[in-house]
Amino acid sequence: MIDLSYPIGKFSPPETITEAHRLQWIKDISEMPSLLRNAVTGLDKDQLDTPYRPDGWTVRQVVHHVPDSHLNSYVRFKWALTEDKPIIKAYDEASWATLADSAADIELSLSLLDSLHARWVVLLTAMSDSDYEKSFVHPESGKEIGLSRNLALYSWHGAHHVAHVTSLRERMGW
Repeated sequence: MIDLSYPIGKFSPPETITEAHRLQWIKDISEMPSLLRNAVTGLDKDQLDTPYRPDGWTVRQVVHHVPDSHLNSYVRFKWALTEDKPIIKAYDEASWATLADSAADIELSLSLLDSLHARWVVLLTAMSDSDYEKSFVHPESGKEIGLSRNLALYSWHGAHHVAHVTSLRERMGW
């Protein structure tokens, strides 16, 4: 039985991250906006306002969450590239998902995601091996998070949310 919260499984990065891993994750980030757009194509208002699981976000909220989250990650990359182990700003994603813009037309977030990922890929492909060794500190855990690991996380994160939509469509016969 599929875990509706984690349809592709929980995030589990490799112990050793190689350049080949990073190139694949950059490709994943590059392709993710079109995958999400394809996943929601043809859904009507009621379908967009359907939770992907019991007590979960609606498809619409998921679509708006992805650029919220990925914008935060993009900024974290930039902080880590320009500051020495910065302490980043955390945000309450569950509260963000209840704000008025999370009920807006999904095209706003799909377009934002297209532009954000195009720009993010420019940054990611220009980074050196030593850049990927840089890190930031998460204020809630106090843990230092390397940019290679964060790249892996956001490759997974995009696929994770696309799968929320595609698995719901499959279950509902949409």
